[in-house]
Amino acid sequence: MANWAVSKSLTAWLLGLTIIVIGLGGLIRIYDAGESCPDWPLCFGTLGFDISEEEQEEWWAENPEEVDSRGSGHRYSTFQIFTEWFHRFLAGAILGPLVLLNWYLLRRNPGKDIRFASTLTVILIIWQGGIGWLTVEMDNLHWSVALHLSSALAFTISMFWLWLTITMAEDEVPVWLEFEHAAASRWRNRVTWLSIGAFISIFSGTFVSTTPGANLGCGVDGIPDSWPLCEGDLVDSVEDIVLQSQLIHRWLVGVMLIAMGSASYLIWKESGENSDLILRNWIWGSTGLFFTNASIGAFYVISWDMEEGFFELLSLVHLMLASLTFLAMATAWIGCVIAKEEIS
Repeated sequence: MANWAVSKSLTAWLLGLTIIVIGLGGLIRIYDAGESCPDWPLCFGTLGFDISEEEQEEWWAENPEEVDSRGSGHRYSTFQIFTEWFHRFLAGAILGPLVLLNWYLLRRNPGKDIRFASTLTVILIIWQGGIGWLTVEMDNLHWSVALHLSSALAFTISMFWLWLTITMAEDEVPVWLEFEHAAASRWRNRVTWLSIGAFISIFSGTFVSTTPGANLGCGVDGIPDSWPLCEGDLVDSVEDIVLQSQLIHRWLVGVMLIAMGSASYLIWKESGENSDLILRNWIWGSTGLFFTNASIGAFYVISWDMEEGFFELLSLVHLMLASLTFLAMATAWIGCVIAKEEIS
């Protein structure tokens, strides 16, 4: 039981740390620091981050096969290198070992679900480390970055599931996740699709933000030509999936706006007749996050300035709210699964 209490607290802290690591990943992108440590797991062949321009030049000369997409003449600032180095440090030197420690504390737990959940977190953190290596090897190619973020979100959900299984073994389902059984059965499939839709929206958005030129895919002429229109058109044919990925992303977001809005309306109608206000609030909260984030995406598009470019801080906020939207919907899905299993 003592191990349970320690693991429950540790898992909660690891959840928070994971969110910080995801945020740092977004910070790396907006500061164009994704390739500032060109090798892995070292950084310019060292364990540190204070790499001078002369030292960078020497390393490129000794490792021409590692030259990234910017060429051997590009130099990174100490701050850029630090953001990438610190991201790796938190993920590899703190998060990873603590996940292993958590598994060790729970390895003999009598609860089958707890053992399985803790093992899953270990598998996913190892997988995430491998994807991190692949991202470096691929010079932060769009699909590799999108896969890296997607894996991080999957790991986050697994950590939450582990925390929840420990909580349920000790006490009961948390009050804020006690869904009414009949409502959970009705809404489980709908919430599943909403979660998948939120996930696809994040993946497509990450693809856009890491594809050179994709953020300019709908032009920079402001309202209405660049937003809500795309190059002055509401609908256009897709001839290049990569370069027109922003248009595809907008279509996906538009479909999700309709789906989320409709779900919020339907559960509002149902909650007037039934007692499940908790599930309603989760769906309303997720919808509110999604609508807010869509607005931030629009502000980002119209923030273009000839001298400064886009207001990149909005891009970081956009990423974090998108992640929180998915995590909220996925949590609601877990609540529906729990409620349905309890009545089975």
